[in-house]
Amino acid sequence: MFSRPASPLATRFRPLIWLGVCFIAISFVTRLILLLMTGSGVPANPLYWLYAFGVGLGYDLITFIYFAWPMVLLLWLVPTRRGRMSGWKHWSLYALTVVLLCAICLGALRLSFDASWKTAWPAVIPFLFVLPLTAFTYTSRVGQWVLYIFCLLLLFGLLFVGASELTFWNEFSTRFNFIAVDYLVYTREVIGNIEESYPIGRWITMLAVAAIIIFVATRRRLRTRDDTSRFGQRSIVVVVWLGLTVVSAMAVNSETKNRLQNVYVDSLAGNGIYEFFAAFRNSKLNFHRFYRTLPDGEAYAIVRKMLQTPDATFVSNDPHDLTRIIRNAGPEKHLNVVLISVESLSGKYLAAFGDKKDLTPNLNKLADQSLFFEHMYANGTRTVRGLEALSLSVPPTPGDSLVKQKHNEGLFSLADIFNQRGYVSEFVYGGYGYFDNMNYFFGHNGYKDIDRRDIPAGATIHSENVWGVADEDLFTLAMQQMDTIHGENKPFFLHIMTTSNHRPYSWPKDRVDLPQGSRDGAVKYTDWAIGDFIKRMRAKPYFKDTVFVITADHCASSAGRTRIPVNQYHIPLIIYAPDQIKPQRVDRMMSQIDIAPTVLGLLNFSYRSRFFGYDIMKLPAGDERAFPSTYQNLGYLKGDRLTILSPGRKAEQVKPNVLTGDATPYPQLDQTQLDQAIASYQVAYDEFDTGRMRWRPSDATPVQPLPAPASSTAPAAAPVPVN
Repeated sequence: MFSRPASPLATRFRPLIWLGVCFIAISFVTRLILLLMTGSGVPANPLYWLYAFGVGLGYDLITFIYFAWPMVLLLWLVPTRRGRMSGWKHWSLYALTVVLLCAICLGALRLSFDASWKTAWPAVIPFLFVLPLTAFTYTSRVGQWVLYIFCLLLLFGLLFVGASELTFWNEFSTRFNFIAVDYLVYTREVIGNIEESYPIGRWITMLAVAAIIIFVATRRRLRTRDDTSRFGQRSIVVVVWLGLTVVSAMAVNSETKNRLQNVYVDSLAGNGIYEFFAAFRNSKLNFHRFYRTLPDGEAYAIVRKMLQTPDATFVSNDPHDLTRIIRNAGPEKHLNVVLISVESLSGKYLAAFGDKKDLTPNLNKLADQSLFFEHMYANGTRTVRGLEALSLSVPPTPGDSLVKQKHNEGLFSLADIFNQRGYVSEFVYGGYGYFDNMNYFFGHNGYKDIDRRDIPAGATIHSENVWGVADEDLFTLAMQQMDTIHGENKPFFLHIMTTSNHRPYSWPKDRVDLPQGSRDGAVKYTDWAIGDFIKRMRAKPYFKDTVFVITADHCASSAGRTRIPVNQYHIPLIIYAPDQIKPQRVDRMMSQIDIAPTVLGLLNFSYRSRFFGYDIMKLPAGDERAFPSTYQNLGYLKGDRLTILSPGRKAEQVKPNVLTGDATPYPQLDQTQLDQAIASYQVAYDEFDTGRMRWRPSDATPVQPLPAPASSTAPAAAPVPVN
């Protein structure tokens, strides 16, 4: 019997099938390795495996539709053979058409979105790709080698993405997300971090060898065969591919797969490339479009009621005005304040929270000598979320932090309140503050930005890496700033952001007895540096008039089986001022956004505020809450109930285990707490979006303090313990 010859389209598009097989195979192997890396995070349940690999195959196929477009365009546009028009004339006419289409596209972007070249230039890339495709024929020797090289590059790219996913999962226990998007933006720090943390040259070589081996073993499938296909016939395939692209984009999104209580399984069911571009699209999420909302008036009424604390009085009856007068008793204490936000300082590293390795002996000692808060929860899992909470006292809005949003200048900040009283406020960072937009944000919101550039020439640097100088050198820089400000007879407020407890985990030699490159070693070094800093500060004439506030930007890990594992948001808060504040343990739940108003309360400041945070020392028992969140899942923790708001207008409530991070779903929603959660995030979003979060001249209006108590020796009101 004679075999039926393959159709012209089948022979032309054989490389597309080759690419699809490679894509699915690499995606499967990547998912399998990630599952093994997760360990006990995914119980040995065949249903979990079926979901991860079954739904995962669906996401792989959808992602392949997008990923394969360059191959589809190549197979569509490269001519089978020359027609009546000579090669250079044919290409010239084609090139002119491409240039005109590109100009029309850029013009449309300009007219429709007022897009400048700075934002619209990526639209040129597809046109640059297709520009040379008609300069050769498909079955020629040149055409064969172009196809070979193109396929080899795609294969290497797939292997590189797979290896990158393994590294990313090892660090963050999830598929690519908004962190990966940020890493693409700040290539200097990221590439430097990778080079200092991993043997990147060896890995690249191994991936290249693997790509070549796979390519050589399968290249027979890539031999160009097509003598008869016509452009019109090939266009049918492109139209079908376009239809599949549109349907998949409309029917499926990143949230479609999230159906289980185990976040690891949901994440495994995704595709890294798909998740990366989903995160890129969602860098700014419109709360009203993606989340449950309340009528505007109702949302503001709920928030105003929540903010009506014993120390606060609203300045007006305007339902959209959150401005309050905060009054404390007695004269203000214009003490210096040094706020240290320590990189990735999870609560678990302190002995008070179960550490058995003695990683933080200095912080443990300080905790016993300080006002120590035992139930503090961070806002998020990124440094910018911690900086946002500490400077603005606002719940985390979905998408990017306000630190990185456009139009974030002149917001009502903690520095503004200090500056009213003659303080000099500075943000001090050991790296380059352009990273994550930190210098711009702080420099436009009441702070002077101080970073690596301000270290004097010739100064001793004991150690440095791509993220910044060693913490001890950062503290030296901060002390120089304090000396200068004190010499001008002014009080100071310094916010110091450390970096040593960040991969690649490097520090000066002989500081701690743990190996370089280890997280435990970095924690112990950071603790050593803080202890050394306090020791050096004791010799300063202004030490007795300085309050040290030590906390974390976020925890060391955000991994967990639930959407928001609350144990991965537990951070310490130590307020140390031996001549000013009596040591005490505060057994109350507290949010990171409560730090600013609590510190101001300890200083007896009376001021106008639009902060969302509470002075925890004045707050009635039972009103505590926290806002642990990711960039999409927004948490509201109150009592033993965690409300989670998610895109798609989803809402759920669970009972979290604060020790393990696991959670048990509640069968029914508590409407009051659901409304409080929605209102808090909705109003925070609207305050920024409408500009009502900005500083106003009236915010500088002096506020008269409450009369001082008849007899009081304690520096602060006693907290109400909550068991």
